[in-house]
Amino acid sequence: MPRCHWCGTDPLYVAYHDTEWGVPEYDSRSLWEKLILDGFQAGLSWITILRRRDGFRAAFEGFHPEAIATWGEPEITRLLADPRIIRHRGKIEATIGNARAYLDIPDFSAFLWDYVGGAPLVNAPATPQDIPTESELSRQISRDLRKKGFKFCGPTITYAFLQATGLINDHLATCPAQAGPITA
Repeated sequence: MPRCHWCGTDPLYVAYHDTEWGVPEYDSRSLWEKLILDGFQAGLSWITILRRRDGFRAAFEGFHPEAIATWGEPEITRLLADPRIIRHRGKIEATIGNARAYLDIPDFSAFLWDYVGGAPLVNAPATPQDIPTESELSRQISRDLRKKGFKFCGPTITYAFLQATGLINDHLATCPAQAGPITA
């Protein structure tokens, strides 16, 4: 059975598709990291972010929101000079603000998973054209995140985030990953 069309044949992309994308993530900090990376992806392709993910993790010191929430202009200046990441002041500043917003939510995982009743929404689309770029759910979560102070989390970014973290399973019905991660 063919994989979802979007991962193509790039080994990094295929591995991401097979083992991460659409796999339910319940760890709050991991969910936050993925939301931040999806925000950095705005206007770019996901493979660009995926190729720089290790650089992002190093530059953002493991994506620990408790540390990032304390950052200011010196850290922004450092990040703007770091070629391992996307050097976009607005996205960097949003990450710092998003760390502060994250810390105001007692359980980020529960906050997100409550929207889907604790279990992934399985869409099993027949064709790539059946996969939306946003939904009423992503619009609602985006609105709620923005009310809590988050930035770079519009409905399209939020939908991609929900897919990546397995809150929504949009693997094609014919994709072997529809039933879970592909191993060997």
